[in-house]
Amino acid sequence: MRIALGGIVHETNTYAVQSFGMTTMDSFDVRRGEAIATYAGTRTFMGGMLFAAEANDHDVVPVLHAFAQPSGTIDGEAYRTLRDDLVAGIAAAMPLDAVVLDTHGAGIAEGIDDLESDLGQSIREVIGFDVPLISTLDLHGAITQEMGDLYDLLLGVYEYPHVDMYERGIEAIEAVPNLVSGEWNPTTHVERLPLLLPTSSTTIAPAGDIRDRCLELERVEGVLRCAFFHGFPFTDIPAAGASVVVTTNADPALARAVAQQIAAEVWDRREEFRLESLTPEIAIRQAQRVIVERGGPVVINDTADNPGGGTPGDATHVLRALIEANPENSCFGYIFDPQVAEQAHDAGAGSTIEISLGGKHDDLHGSPLEITVYVKSTSDGRFVYTTPMLAGARANYGPMARLQMGGRGGIDILVGSARSQVFDAEVFSLHGIDVTRFDLVVLKSSQHFRAGFDELATEVITADSPGLTTLRVENFDHPRVDGPRWPIDPEAAWVAD
Repeated sequence: MRIALGGIVHETNTYAVQSFGMTTMDSFDVRRGEAIATYAGTRTFMGGMLFAAEANDHDVVPVLHAFAQPSGTIDGEAYRTLRDDLVAGIAAAMPLDAVVLDTHGAGIAEGIDDLESDLGQSIREVIGFDVPLISTLDLHGAITQEMGDLYDLLLGVYEYPHVDMYERGIEAIEAVPNLVSGEWNPTTHVERLPLLLPTSSTTIAPAGDIRDRCLELERVEGVLRCAFFHGFPFTDIPAAGASVVVTTNADPALARAVAQQIAAEVWDRREEFRLESLTPEIAIRQAQRVIVERGGPVVINDTADNPGGGTPGDATHVLRALIEANPENSCFGYIFDPQVAEQAHDAGAGSTIEISLGGKHDDLHGSPLEITVYVKSTSDGRFVYTTPMLAGARANYGPMARLQMGGRGGIDILVGSARSQVFDAEVFSLHGIDVTRFDLVVLKSSQHFRAGFDELATEVITADSPGLTTLRVENFDHPRVDGPRWPIDPEAAWVAD
């Protein structure tokens, strides 16, 4: 089979524009042609696609793959350039047996609320509807029926943390022969729910229970795919919210019935998705009690400043509370502040410097910390992920530094030059920190860190505060949504047809 590979991947936080502007072309890691092969051997969507294509001896045509860290609305010109280059590459590769994409599901560009549908429509104008079009997706996508109609298969991950991206990439390639032969004649129903859910890991209930029900219903004859998309609450578009997406083999009635069955279970359990919102101070006190009773390391995750959801990565609320509590044997990773990282590199390891740390993007995420620190070490911020979610992928956080406060056994603070959440312990190891020997580990992430830390931690405690990814999704105005949304509007309602 001759298969074109490509994609445009972006999780768009429309509220982030006020904090650090639009997402421009220079924000994207763009790989063209054979450069896409650098994803081989990584536990990513594209890594899975490349593995399956080689294993099944397919003729792969890598076109264009563009990825940017979650951030504000994509600049219109940047998106059009990427889209048009991808579509032109697909056109040049014709004839094709299939096109397989890596997209997100929550992409938004200037004037385009549904990036994935716009991209799908543009590709269909080149390949028609006889050539299968498949895309992998993040479960935080705002899925629309238009997407369901344009793509033959929408293969969202089941897990959060997304430890199954690689498997979904393999699944996308392995579906191609079934579609080309006509053995599968897919029809997709998208059941949208008026829900704006906080980040909800599938490692715990209720999200884990819903995932299991979806997998159970996939065993029903005729059901090709059943997935619950949590949606992305940090965006203001008409289709913002959760959805259930079911694809069957030429049975639209079955697709609707199964989707509404899952949707009813989600709706009935919506109150269970509310998560306890602990202030940083309370989270730290709770962690200290656990350390005394059961030992460490206890992990506190700074959920409101998760760069993986489009935040600046330099919020100081949790770090300020940590410094004020001054617990022994604790570490923090990491705060995005290129200026301080450069200052530490210029001073060099062994120096003591006065810094103004974090809080440089807006008032929402806190003011800068005026502190004196000891520069323990510096690095280039490069390492290889080991988390089951991204194993094999290379990280580059730019110049980094390990800063210390409070002397021996005090607080170690990592500072980096590129925005990213913490996925695993490798960024700490890079700076000589063995997290298993620390009592308290504080990091910026909402849920993905669990793939790398759950087995290490005595307990995980979530600290919430003002921020673009707070658990309090009701803090955000959504004037553009196409109807009431729970929990903003308690009167929001959903009923099956």
